[in-house]
Amino acid sequence: MVNYDPSARLPSSKELPDSDDTPVDNQLQKSIPDLLRSVLAMAWAERMDWFFGIRMGIYYDQNLPAIVPDAFLSLGVKRFYDENLRPSYVLWEENKLPILVFEVVSQIDRGEYSTKKAEYARLGFLYYVVYNPFRCDKPRLEVYKLVNNAYELLNSDRIWLPEIGLAIGIERGTYLGISREWLYWYDEQGERFLTPEEQMKQAQQEAQQVLQAQQKAQQAEQKAQQAQQRTQLLAEQLRSLGIDPDSLS
Repeated sequence: MVNYDPSARLPSSKELPDSDDTPVDNQLQKSIPDLLRSVLAMAWAERMDWFFGIRMGIYYDQNLPAIVPDAFLSLGVKRFYDENLRPSYVLWEENKLPILVFEVVSQIDRGEYSTKKAEYARLGFLYYVVYNPFRCDKPRLEVYKLVNNAYELLNSDRIWLPEIGLAIGIERGTYLGISREWLYWYDEQGERFLTPEEQMKQAQQEAQQVLQAQQKAQQAEQKAQQAQQRTQLLAEQLRSLGIDPDSLS
C-alpha cells in the first residue's frame, strides 16, 4: 500500500512524463481495453465517479518511473478533470488506488504472471486481470483478488466483482468488424452489456420495426378508406336503381 507525506512538495501530473515511450507490441493490447472502456462509457453514462485508463502511467513514488498497465479502472474519482483530460494517474493527487489493473499478454513475456503480478499485489490493487489469447492448456482469462496482501485466483468463466458491481468474462463476438473472442462486462444476472456497435444496430432495428409498423398502419388505413369509398359508391348505384341500401341491412 502507498502512503504519502501531505507536507511534501510532490510533482503534479502536469510535471510528470505522460508516457514511458514503450510501444504496444500487440494490437489486442489496445483493442480489448478500448472495448471494455467503450462498454463502460455506455453502461455508466450517467456516472461521473469512475475512470478507465489505457496504457497510462500510474505514479506511486515521486522517485520512480510510473507503472503502465495495459488498462486500469478506478472508482470514486473524477471521470474528467478538464478538456485536456488526464496526462497520467498520480496517486498523491487522486487519493484513490485503481481497483482493477489489466494486462493482455503478448508473444513477448513482460512478467504478467511474475514481476508485474507481484508489484501490483505490493501496491494493493484489489483485482488483477490477465488475458492471454495464446494459451491452450490453461484458462486464457484469469482474475486475481488481493487477499491478505497476496493474489488468489478466482475460478469462473464469468467472474463477479462485487466491489465494482460488474462481472467480467470472455465470449466470441464482433468488434470493429473483427470476429473473435473478446472480453466483456456483464451484470449481476449474467446479461452481457452491449457494445456501442451492438446498441446502434439494436436501435436501428427498433427504428425499422417502428417504421414498418407505421407503414402497415398506413396501409390498413388506406384499405379501410378504399373499402368505405366502395361502399358509398355501391350505395349510390343502388339508390339510382330505386333501392334503398339501408333496407338491405
